[in-house]
Amino acid sequence: MAEATDSNRIVILGGGFGGLYTALRLAELPWDQTVQPEIVLVDRSDRFVFLPLLYELMTGELQTWEVAPPYSEILGNTPVRFVQDSVTAIYPEAKSVTLGSGEVLTYGRLVLGLGGETPIDIVPGAADHAIPFRSLEDAYRLEEQLKVLEQSDQDKIRVAVVGGGYSGVELACKLADRLGSRGRRRIIEKSDKVLQNSPEFNRMAADAALEKRGVWVDWETTVEEITADTISLTYRGETEALPVDVTLWTVGNRIPELVRSLPLDKNERGQIKADATLQTSDPAIFAVGDLAESCDKAGAVVPSTGQVAIQQADYVAWNVWASLGDRPALEFRYQNLGEMLALGNTEATLSGLGLTLDGPLAYAARRLVYHLGLTQPLLKGLGIGT
Repeated sequence: MAEATDSNRIVILGGGFGGLYTALRLAELPWDQTVQPEIVLVDRSDRFVFLPLLYELMTGELQTWEVAPPYSEILGNTPVRFVQDSVTAIYPEAKSVTLGSGEVLTYGRLVLGLGGETPIDIVPGAADHAIPFRSLEDAYRLEEQLKVLEQSDQDKIRVAVVGGGYSGVELACKLADRLGSRGRRRIIEKSDKVLQNSPEFNRMAADAALEKRGVWVDWETTVEEITADTISLTYRGETEALPVDVTLWTVGNRIPELVRSLPLDKNERGQIKADATLQTSDPAIFAVGDLAESCDKAGAVVPSTGQVAIQQADYVAWNVWASLGDRPALEFRYQNLGEMLALGNTEATLSGLGLTLDGPLAYAARRLVYHLGLTQPLLKGLGIGT
Protein backbone atom coordinates (compact mmCIF):
# COMPACT_ATOMS: atom_id res chain seq x y z
CA MET A 1 0.00 0.00 0.00
CA ALA A 2 1.33 3.45 -0.90
CA GLU A 3 2.46 5.76 1.88
CA ALA A 4 0.44 8.87 2.65
CA THR A 5 1.77 12.13 1.25
CA ASP A 6 1.10 15.76 2.03
CA SER A 7 -0.87 16.12 -1.19
CA ASN A 8 -3.49 13.57 -0.16
CA ARG A 9 -3.45 14.09 3.61
CA ILE A 10 -6.93 14.88 4.94
CA VAL A 11 -6.96 17.31 7.85
CA ILE A 12 -10.17 17.68 9.86
CA LEU A 13 -10.38 20.67 12.20
CA GLY A 14 -12.83 20.20 15.06
CA GLY A 15 -13.90 16.98 16.75
CA GLY A 16 -17.59 17.70 17.21
CA PHE A 17 -20.39 15.77 15.54
CA GLY A 18 -19.41 16.84 12.04
CA GLY A 19 -15.64 16.44 12.37
CA LEU A 20 -15.54 13.19 14.36
CA TYR A 21 -18.15 11.39 12.28
CA THR A 22 -16.42 12.54 9.08
CA ALA A 23 -13.15 11.05 10.32
CA LEU A 24 -14.78 7.76 11.24
CA ARG A 25 -16.54 7.49 7.89
CA LEU A 26 -13.36 8.32 5.97
CA ALA A 27 -11.59 5.51 7.83
CA GLU A 28 -14.20 3.03 6.55
CA LEU A 29 -14.11 3.93 2.86
CA PRO A 30 -12.31 1.68 0.33
CA TRP A 31 -9.22 3.70 -0.59
CA ASP A 32 -7.16 2.88 -3.67
CA GLN A 33 -3.67 1.70 -2.82
CA THR A 34 -2.21 4.61 -4.75
CA VAL A 35 -4.29 7.24 -2.91
CA GLN A 36 -4.24 5.99 0.69
CA PRO A 37 -4.37 9.21 2.74
CA GLU A 38 -3.32 10.08 6.23
CA ILE A 39 -6.43 11.20 8.12
CA VAL A 40 -5.72 13.72 10.90
CA LEU A 41 -8.35 14.96 13.36
CA VAL A 42 -7.47 18.08 15.39
CA ASP A 43 -9.32 19.26 18.49
CA ARG A 44 -8.25 21.32 21.50
CA SER A 45 -9.92 18.90 23.92
CA ASP A 46 -8.93 15.32 24.61
CA ARG A 47 -12.59 14.24 24.78
CA PHE A 48 -15.58 14.18 22.45
CA VAL A 49 -18.48 15.84 24.25
CA PHE A 50 -21.90 14.43 23.41
CA LEU A 51 -23.64 17.77 23.96
CA PRO A 52 -27.27 16.55 24.21
CA LEU A 53 -26.33 14.61 27.35
CA LEU A 54 -24.15 17.29 28.97
CA TYR A 55 -27.10 18.41 31.13
CA GLU A 56 -27.16 15.03 32.86
CA LEU A 57 -23.79 15.70 34.47
CA MET A 58 -25.12 18.31 36.86
CA THR A 59 -27.98 16.10 38.03
CA GLY A 60 -25.81 13.02 38.53
CA GLU A 61 -27.78 10.97 36.01
CA LEU A 62 -24.60 10.28 34.05
CA GLN A 63 -20.85 10.43 34.68
CA THR A 64 -18.16 12.17 32.65
CA TRP A 65 -16.96 8.99 30.95
CA GLU A 66 -20.51 8.35 29.71
CA VAL A 67 -20.98 11.84 28.25
CA ALA A 68 -17.45 12.62 27.09
CA PRO A 69 -15.32 9.60 26.06
CA PRO A 70 -11.67 10.27 25.12
CA TYR A 71 -10.83 10.55 21.43
CA SER A 72 -8.09 7.99 22.04
CA GLU A 73 -10.79 5.48 22.96
CA ILE A 74 -13.09 6.34 20.07
CA LEU A 75 -10.32 6.30 17.46
CA GLY A 76 -8.26 3.55 19.02
CA ASN A 77 -8.85 0.94 16.33
CA THR A 78 -8.94 3.26 13.33
CA PRO A 79 -6.18 4.72 11.14
CA VAL A 80 -7.19 8.24 12.16
CA ARG A 81 -4.40 10.22 13.85
CA PHE A 82 -5.71 12.45 16.63
CA VAL A 83 -3.88 15.66 17.53
CA GLN A 84 -4.91 17.52 20.67
CA ASP A 85 -4.11 21.13 19.89
CA SER A 86 -5.60 24.49 19.02
CA VAL A 87 -5.64 25.94 15.51
CA THR A 88 -3.91 29.31 15.18
CA ALA A 89 -3.89 29.85 11.41
CA ILE A 90 -5.21 28.41 8.16
CA TYR A 91 -3.49 29.20 4.85
CA PRO A 92 -5.61 28.01 1.90
CA GLU A 93 -3.09 29.15 -0.72
CA ALA A 94 -0.33 27.09 0.90
CA LYS A 95 -2.78 24.33 1.85
CA SER A 96 -1.48 24.36 5.40
CA VAL A 97 -2.71 24.69 8.96
CA THR A 98 -0.63 25.97 11.88
CA LEU A 99 -1.34 24.59 15.35
CA GLY A 100 -0.79 26.15 18.75
CA SER A 101 2.23 23.89 19.35
CA GLY A 102 3.86 25.27 16.21
CA GLU A 103 3.26 22.11 14.18
CA VAL A 104 2.33 22.79 10.55
CA LEU A 105 0.02 20.37 8.77
CA THR A 106 -0.15 20.52 5.01
CA TYR A 107 -3.16 18.97 3.37
CA GLY A 108 -4.66 17.77 0.14
CA ARG A 109 -8.17 18.19 1.53
CA LEU A 110 -9.31 20.20 4.53
CA VAL A 111 -12.57 19.70 6.43
CA LEU A 112 -13.68 22.63 8.58
CA GLY A 113 -15.76 21.45 11.52
CA LEU A 114 -14.71 23.92 14.22
CA GLY A 115 -18.29 24.76 15.16
CA GLY A 116 -19.42 27.99 16.74
CA GLU A 117 -18.77 29.79 19.99
CA THR A 118 -21.10 31.40 22.50
CA PRO A 119 -21.04 35.22 22.16
CA ILE A 120 -20.93 35.87 25.88
CA ASP A 121 -19.27 39.29 25.58
CA ILE A 122 -22.23 41.16 24.08
CA VAL A 123 -23.62 42.29 27.47
CA PRO A 124 -21.51 44.12 30.08
CA GLY A 125 -20.31 41.73 32.78
CA ALA A 126 -21.46 38.55 31.06
CA ALA A 127 -17.97 37.34 30.15
CA ASP A 128 -16.86 37.66 33.79
CA HIS A 129 -19.95 36.51 35.64
CA ALA A 130 -22.12 34.31 33.37
CA ILE A 131 -21.52 30.68 32.49
CA PRO A 132 -22.15 29.32 28.98
CA PHE A 133 -23.02 25.64 28.72
CA ARG A 134 -21.38 23.88 25.79
CA SER A 135 -18.25 22.21 27.20
CA LEU A 136 -17.08 19.99 30.05
CA GLU A 137 -15.35 23.00 31.58
CA ASP A 138 -18.66 24.89 31.64
CA ALA A 139 -20.38 21.94 33.34
CA TYR A 140 -17.61 21.65 35.94
CA ARG A 141 -17.72 25.39 36.65
CA LEU A 142 -21.47 25.26 37.17
CA GLU A 143 -21.16 22.20 39.40
CA GLU A 144 -18.60 23.96 41.61
CA GLN A 145 -20.84 26.98 42.06
CA LEU A 146 -23.89 24.87 42.82
CA LYS A 147 -22.05 22.80 45.42
CA VAL A 148 -20.86 25.92 47.25
CA LEU A 149 -24.38 27.32 47.26
CA GLU A 150 -25.97 24.04 48.33
CA GLN A 151 -23.54 23.75 51.23
CA SER A 152 -24.16 27.32 52.35
CA ASP A 153 -26.80 28.37 54.85
CA GLN A 154 -28.65 30.75 52.54
CA ASP A 155 -32.34 30.04 52.23
CA LYS A 156 -32.83 30.27 48.46
CA ILE A 157 -30.53 29.66 45.49
CA ARG A 158 -31.38 32.10 42.70
CA VAL A 159 -30.54 31.04 39.15
CA ALA A 160 -31.10 33.06 35.97
CA VAL A 161 -30.97 31.37 32.55
CA VAL A 162 -30.58 33.79 29.64
CA GLY A 163 -32.37 32.41 26.59
CA GLY A 164 -35.49 30.31 26.16
CA GLY A 165 -34.18 28.05 23.41
CA TYR A 166 -33.38 24.35 23.70
CA SER A 167 -30.41 24.78 26.05
CA GLY A 168 -32.19 27.31 28.24
CA VAL A 169 -35.30 25.21 28.71
CA GLU A 170 -33.39 21.98 29.37
CA LEU A 171 -31.06 23.71 31.86
CA ALA A 172 -33.92 25.36 33.71
CA CYS A 173 -35.82 22.08 34.09
CA LYS A 174 -32.74 20.13 35.18
CA LEU A 175 -31.82 22.80 37.73
CA ALA A 176 -35.38 22.87 39.03
CA ASP A 177 -35.27 19.14 39.69
CA ARG A 178 -31.85 19.35 41.32
CA LEU A 179 -32.53 22.33 43.58
CA GLY A 180 -36.15 21.51 44.41
CA SER A 181 -37.96 23.94 46.69
CA ARG A 182 -34.70 25.65 47.57
CA GLY A 183 -34.24 26.94 44.04
CA ARG A 184 -35.55 30.13 42.45
CA ARG A 185 -35.24 29.75 38.70
CA ARG A 186 -36.07 32.19 35.92
CA ILE A 187 -35.62 32.24 32.15
CA ILE A 188 -35.02 35.56 30.40
CA GLU A 189 -36.45 35.44 26.87
CA LYS A 190 -36.59 38.41 24.49
CA SER A 191 -39.55 37.03 22.51
CA ASP A 192 -43.03 36.03 23.63
CA LYS A 193 -42.46 32.26 23.70
CA VAL A 194 -39.81 29.64 24.39
CA LEU A 195 -38.48 27.22 21.76
CA GLN A 196 -39.14 29.60 18.86
CA ASN A 197 -38.22 27.08 16.15
CA SER A 198 -39.67 23.99 17.80
CA PRO A 199 -42.85 22.09 16.85
CA GLU A 200 -45.96 23.25 18.69
CA PHE A 201 -46.21 19.94 20.57
CA ASN A 202 -42.74 20.39 22.06
CA ARG A 203 -43.42 24.03 22.97
CA MET A 204 -46.59 23.10 24.81
CA ALA A 205 -44.83 20.29 26.68
CA ALA A 206 -42.01 22.66 27.62
CA ASP A 207 -44.43 25.32 28.86
CA ALA A 208 -46.17 22.74 31.02
CA ALA A 209 -42.86 21.41 32.38
CA LEU A 210 -41.64 24.90 33.30
CA GLU A 211 -44.90 25.80 35.00
CA LYS A 212 -44.96 22.50 36.90
CA ARG A 213 -41.46 23.20 38.24
CA GLY A 214 -42.14 26.81 39.14
CA VAL A 215 -39.71 28.28 36.61
CA TRP A 216 -40.54 31.95 36.05
CA VAL A 217 -40.21 33.23 32.48
CA ASP A 218 -39.49 36.92 31.81
CA TRP A 219 -41.10 37.37 28.39
CA GLU A 220 -40.04 40.13 25.97
CA THR A 221 -37.16 41.01 28.26
CA THR A 222 -33.53 41.89 27.51
CA VAL A 223 -30.42 41.72 29.66
CA GLU A 224 -28.58 45.00 30.21
CA GLU A 225 -25.82 44.00 32.63
CA ILE A 226 -24.61 41.09 34.76
CA THR A 227 -22.59 41.41 37.95
CA ALA A 228 -21.40 38.84 40.48
CA ASP A 229 -24.72 38.98 42.32
CA THR A 230 -27.23 40.84 40.11
CA ILE A 231 -28.77 40.76 36.66
CA SER A 232 -30.28 43.92 35.17
CA LEU A 233 -33.35 43.31 33.01
CA THR A 234 -35.34 45.67 30.79
CA TYR A 235 -39.03 45.11 30.15
CA ARG A 236 -41.08 47.66 28.21
CA GLY A 237 -38.59 50.41 28.82
CA GLU A 238 -38.20 49.78 32.56
CA THR A 239 -34.91 48.41 33.90
CA GLU A 240 -34.58 46.56 37.20
CA ALA A 241 -31.59 44.91 38.86
CA LEU A 242 -32.48 41.57 40.46
CA PRO A 243 -30.37 39.54 42.91
CA VAL A 244 -28.92 36.33 41.45
CA ASP A 245 -26.47 33.63 42.57
CA VAL A 246 -25.82 31.92 39.22
CA THR A 247 -26.32 33.26 35.69
CA LEU A 248 -26.26 30.89 32.73
CA TRP A 249 -25.88 32.22 29.18
CA THR A 250 -27.39 30.10 26.37
CA VAL A 251 -27.99 32.75 23.70
CA GLY A 252 -26.36 32.95 20.30
CA ASN A 253 -23.82 31.10 18.20
CA ARG A 254 -20.91 33.02 16.70
CA ILE A 255 -18.50 31.84 14.03
CA PRO A 256 -14.88 31.94 15.30
CA GLU A 257 -12.75 34.82 14.01
CA LEU A 258 -10.28 32.32 12.55
CA VAL A 259 -13.02 31.06 10.25
CA ARG A 260 -14.52 34.47 9.49
CA SER A 261 -11.13 35.72 8.29
CA LEU A 262 -10.68 32.97 5.69
CA PRO A 263 -10.77 34.05 2.01
CA LEU A 264 -13.84 31.92 1.30
CA ASP A 265 -17.36 32.91 0.28
CA LYS A 266 -19.38 33.64 3.43
CA ASN A 267 -22.79 34.97 4.42
CA GLU A 268 -23.46 38.02 6.59
CA ARG A 269 -23.08 35.95 9.78
CA GLY A 270 -19.63 34.76 8.75
CA GLN A 271 -20.76 31.23 7.94
CA ILE A 272 -18.86 29.67 5.06
CA LYS A 273 -21.02 29.05 2.04
CA ALA A 274 -20.94 25.47 0.87
CA ASP A 275 -22.72 23.92 -2.09
CA ALA A 276 -24.85 20.79 -1.95
CA THR A 277 -21.70 18.65 -1.91
CA LEU A 278 -20.47 20.57 1.17
CA GLN A 279 -17.58 21.98 -0.88
CA THR A 280 -16.61 25.63 -0.40
CA SER A 281 -15.41 28.20 -2.93
CA ASP A 282 -11.99 26.56 -2.49
CA PRO A 283 -12.30 23.08 -4.04
CA ALA A 284 -9.82 21.64 -1.51
CA ILE A 285 -11.89 22.75 1.48
CA PHE A 286 -15.16 21.28 2.76
CA ALA A 287 -17.32 22.67 5.58
CA VAL A 288 -19.61 20.87 8.00
CA GLY A 289 -21.77 21.78 10.97
CA ASP A 290 -22.43 25.17 12.57
CA LEU A 291 -19.88 27.15 10.59
CA ALA A 292 -21.34 26.14 7.21
CA GLU A 293 -24.25 27.66 5.36
CA SER A 294 -25.21 24.73 3.21
CA CYS A 295 -28.15 23.59 1.15
CA ASP A 296 -29.48 20.15 0.47
CA LYS A 297 -30.08 18.70 -2.97
CA ALA A 298 -33.45 20.46 -3.17
CA GLY A 299 -31.80 23.85 -2.57
CA ALA A 300 -33.17 24.40 0.94
CA VAL A 301 -30.81 25.86 3.55
CA VAL A 302 -30.40 23.31 6.34
CA PRO A 303 -30.37 24.25 10.05
CA SER A 304 -27.27 24.20 12.24
CA THR A 305 -28.06 21.22 14.46
CA GLY A 306 -26.28 18.11 15.65
CA GLN A 307 -28.35 15.75 13.51
CA VAL A 308 -27.59 17.85 10.42
CA ALA A 309 -23.85 17.70 11.16
CA ILE A 310 -23.98 13.92 11.62
CA GLN A 311 -25.82 13.47 8.33
CA GLN A 312 -23.48 15.90 6.57
CA ALA A 313 -20.49 13.90 7.78
CA ASP A 314 -21.41 10.92 5.60
CA TYR A 315 -21.57 13.15 2.51
CA VAL A 316 -18.43 15.12 3.33
CA ALA A 317 -16.45 11.91 3.82
CA TRP A 318 -17.78 10.43 0.60
CA ASN A 319 -17.11 13.60 -1.40
CA VAL A 320 -13.58 14.01 -0.04
CA TRP A 321 -12.94 10.39 -0.97
CA ALA A 322 -14.49 10.96 -4.40
CA SER A 323 -12.43 14.11 -5.05
CA LEU A 324 -9.19 12.27 -4.38
CA GLY A 325 -10.16 9.33 -6.55
CA ASP A 326 -11.78 11.03 -9.53
CA ARG A 327 -15.26 9.83 -8.64
CA PRO A 328 -18.60 11.70 -8.82
CA ALA A 329 -19.69 13.66 -5.76
CA LEU A 330 -23.01 13.23 -3.97
CA GLU A 331 -25.37 16.07 -3.16
CA PHE A 332 -26.49 16.28 0.46
CA ARG A 333 -29.99 15.04 1.24
CA TYR A 334 -31.21 16.04 4.66
CA GLN A 335 -33.78 13.94 6.48
CA ASN A 336 -35.37 15.73 9.42
CA LEU A 337 -35.66 13.10 12.14
CA GLY A 338 -37.43 15.43 14.55
CA GLU A 339 -36.21 16.66 17.90
CA MET A 340 -36.01 15.59 21.52
CA LEU A 341 -35.36 17.54 24.68
CA ALA A 342 -35.13 16.66 28.35
CA LEU A 343 -37.63 18.31 30.68
CA GLY A 344 -36.12 17.46 34.04
CA ASN A 345 -34.83 14.18 35.44
CA THR A 346 -37.74 11.94 34.47
CA GLU A 347 -39.54 13.63 31.58
CA ALA A 348 -38.81 14.58 27.99
CA THR A 349 -40.55 15.39 24.76
CA LEU A 350 -40.12 13.85 21.34
CA SER A 351 -41.53 15.02 18.02
CA GLY A 352 -40.69 13.78 14.54
CA LEU A 353 -41.38 11.28 11.78
CA GLY A 354 -45.08 11.51 12.51
CA LEU A 355 -44.65 10.69 16.22
CA THR A 356 -45.26 12.82 19.30
CA LEU A 357 -44.41 11.64 22.77
CA ASP A 358 -43.83 13.25 26.15
CA GLY A 359 -43.37 12.33 29.78
CA PRO A 360 -41.35 9.39 31.22
CA LEU A 361 -41.73 7.25 28.09
CA ALA A 362 -40.24 10.02 25.94
CA TYR A 363 -37.44 10.36 28.50
CA ALA A 364 -36.59 6.67 28.13
CA ALA A 365 -36.76 6.89 24.33
CA ARG A 366 -34.49 9.96 24.29
CA ARG A 367 -31.91 8.25 26.47
CA LEU A 368 -31.94 5.14 24.27
CA VAL A 369 -31.56 7.12 21.02
CA TYR A 370 -28.70 9.21 22.38
CA HIS A 371 -27.03 6.17 23.92
CA LEU A 372 -27.02 4.50 20.52
CA GLY A 373 -25.74 7.70 18.92
CA LEU A 374 -22.85 7.87 21.37
CA THR A 375 -21.97 4.19 21.35
CA GLN A 376 -21.88 3.97 17.55
CA PRO A 377 -18.56 5.84 17.19
CA LEU A 378 -17.18 4.06 20.26
CA LEU A 379 -17.97 0.67 18.76
CA LYS A 380 -16.37 1.72 15.47
CA GLY A 381 -13.25 2.81 17.28
CA LEU A 382 -13.04 -0.47 19.14
CA GLY A 383 -13.63 -2.42 15.94
CA ILE A 384 -16.97 -3.84 17.07
CA GLY A 385 -19.96 -4.07 14.78
CA THR A 386 -18.15 -2.54 11.80
